[in-house]
Amino acid sequence: MQQPPPGAASSESSSSKHSHSHANDFLIIGTVFTDKALAFPGVRLRVRRSTERKFRWETYTNSRGEFAIRVPQGAEYEMVIIAKGFTDQSKTVSAKSGISEDNVVFQMQPATGGKK
Repeated sequence: MQQPPPGAASSESSSSKHSHSHANDFLIIGTVFTDKALAFPGVRLRVRRSTERKFRWETYTNSRGEFAIRVPQGAEYEMVIIAKGFTDQSKTVSAKSGISEDNVVFQMQPATGGKK
């Protein structure tokens, strides 16, 4: 069996350009639904530490309205969900509990008319 030549890329080292190890990351996973309880693709999610003003992480929901975003452990995070024609929603997620992930679900509300 041949060994790969030195310097050849291996599948294990693809993320080694960053000094950050994902082993201790906190994974926020979830689903966004429309007001009619249908999967909501293409919704923008922005995440920041609760103590900061600037959003550091961003992603969009996939075709099934699902998302996953990694953030460092040990802080409180504010998530803001933005979809055109719907009211923005926010949720606080704590990455301090020692567990490695949190599952969140959002049901968007139309911007016009508002909630009763």
